[in-house]
Amino acid sequence: MSVREIRVFGDPVLRERAEPVDPADPATAALVQDLLDTVRLPGRAGVAANQIGVAKAAFAYLVDDELGYVLNPRIDEVRGEPQLVDEGCLSVPDLGFPTPRHPFCRVIGVDLDGRDVVLEGEGLMAQMLQHEMGHLDGRLYLQSLEKETRAVAMHAVRQADWF
Repeated sequence: MSVREIRVFGDPVLRERAEPVDPADPATAALVQDLLDTVRLPGRAGVAANQIGVAKAAFAYLVDDELGYVLNPRIDEVRGEPQLVDEGCLSVPDLGFPTPRHPFCRVIGVDLDGRDVVLEGEGLMAQMLQHEMGHLDGRLYLQSLEKETRAVAMHAVRQADWF
């Protein structure tokens, strides 16, 4: 398969809510391979399907040398009061802002064989899970920012060379 181009802020697919996938569909296996190939590039913790132009419920991750994917994920649990963590996004290149994230997150989904997948963790894993689930809901992390920070972020986006 292949490394796919990341869609950036302003692309309508990033605002689409992801549709469920059929794990048995060969197109789903091809999508998973593309997600895995795309997330393997340096500096990437997660890539959601809509970030590569496909509004389907799937994402791949590479956190602490653990590579994987999940289909049809849903958040099962978050714990702890949200804390501000520095966050960026491949779809909002070269920018990063303090983003409120719960310190623990658990996501449940399935793999290509229809077996249950449970991903959970703290730190970067929790942050990545919440971030990718936002993408699958059609939201960018910028929408989670506190009001003043969001105003600064939107100004920075408008000034960015890629916008």
